Amino acid sequence: MVQTLAQNERRTSVDDVFDTLHEQIATLKLKPGDRISEAEIAAQFGVSRQPVRDAFSRLANLDLLLIRPQRATEVRRFSMRQIEKARFIRAAIEKEVIRRAAANCDAAGAAKLNDALAEQKAATDAKDVERFGQLDYDFHEVLCGIAGVDYAFEVILEEKAKVDRLCMLGIEKEQRIPELLADHKAIAAAVMAHDVDTAIAACLKHLSRLDVTIERITATNANYFENESS
Repeated sequence: MVQTLAQNERRTSVDDVFDTLHEQIATLKLKPGDRISEAEIAAQFGVSRQPVRDAFSRLANLDLLLIRPQRATEVRRFSMRQIEKARFIRAAIEKEVIRRAAANCDAAGAAKLNDALAEQKAATDAKDVERFGQLDYDFHEVLCGIAGVDYAFEVILEEKAKVDRLCMLGIEKEQRIPELLADHKAIAAAVMAHDVDTAIAACLKHLSRLDVTIERITATNANYFENESS
């Protein structure tokens, strides 16, 4: 019993550290290339270094931290190769999701899409970037549900997470939330109209919005990206 309680306590400590650092990295409170100290994080949370080490490992597995023996741990810089890979995989999955959603959408599905868009509109009007970001996830999850492939959202979630920091830079610096909302409206309208080709085209246009963000960030913050020339 004592051992079980100790394990649960340790697991909770790891989760607390992981969740906090993940949020700070995803929202760019910790920027690409920033160094973080295992000892300092342990002191901040009032825990031993082991749960911090475990949380670091989980973040490294998500390509969010770069852990190097005998050197400082740092927030991982963007990798263009990994970004391209994630976007390729996500586009392939999203196209099939949209195709099925457009074929299957019924009145209940249409109601869910309209509710999702109403919430996004409220977040847009309030200029609530964090809220809109979560609703963006929810919108794509609704589409997966309508398509009858709930499991596809797990893949989308994993690949989307790999480029979310770039998306956040794009939203914060370019104030493009209304543009993204317009994309979602176009996708939803085509899905509800069972117009597969238009829905897929609108989805791919939506996913391509990141192109401009990448161009601008590479021009203004080249240090955010890994040197992959070799």
